[in-house]
Parts: sequence; structure tokens; C-alpha cells
Amino acid sequence: MALKRIQRELQDLTKNPLPGIKVTPVDDDVFHWVGTIEGPEASPYKGGSFKLDVVFSADYPFKPPKIKFVTKVYHPNIDDEGAICIDLLKSDQWKPATKVGQVLQALAMLLEFPNPDDALVASIAEVYNTNRTKYSKTVKDYVQKYAK
Repeated sequence: MALKRIQRELQDLTKNPLPGIKVTPVDDDVFHWVGTIEGPEASPYKGGSFKLDVVFSADYPFKPPKIKFVTKVYHPNIDDEGAICIDLLKSDQWKPATKVGQVLQALAMLLEFPNPDDALVASIAEVYNTNRTKYSKTVKDYVQKYAK
């Protein structure tokens, strides 16, 4: 079941690509994808290209895919290891009807609209909440250094 669902979703994303988002299987392994999300225009991530690693289990779509950022990102919901804190990917909130394209779009939105109330990195959330100028400058520095 997982294989057919993943193949169908990959085919759909290939036929109808999402703006600023690309995915491809790694070495023809449909259970392992690499992807990129372009930094949203209306955010300090603009101009950056952020690599993702996407791994599906045999239990997909009943369990969420494991997704992490490979590119280093300064963000309250993404840690240094690339782990992502977003409700959509939490096992207890995942719904089998959710498609990976929706998750990728949500990740692009997360870049534009961080959620400091559900932060994975409290120190970055604090900067985001108290000094937006410093936050934006640090994001832009990271984009220049890691996401070009």
C-alpha cells in the first residue's frame, strides 16, 4: 500500500510541481526523497535554497514521513540537526489523508511564518519575539552562508 501511495504522490508532484518546491527519489528509491524549498519571497529566507531529506516508512500513510532540513537554518522550529517541530508531522496529529505535498507546502509556510509558541529552539524563539530586526539579520546571514 505504501509503495503505490508514494508513487502516486511523486507522480502528482512531478506533473503538478508546487511553486518553489522540488522533490526527487534518491537512486530510484521511492521511499527516500531529496527535496528543496526556495526561501519565500516575503521572508528573510528569500534567495535561499533549503535541502530536505524525506524518508517514508512501510507504514506510510498511517505514519508521517521523516523529514529534516539538510541545509543549516536559523529558525525557532528547526534545530541544528535539521529536526522540524510542526504539528502536521507529529505522530499523534498525523492524518493518513495528508499528502507529502501538503507537508512540503506547510514547511515553506513555516519559513515565512515561524511559530515561536511551539519552538524547538527556545533561544531563537526569544530573539524572534523580542528583536525581529536581529532575527531577520541572522536569518539572512545563514542564508548567505549555508543556503546559496
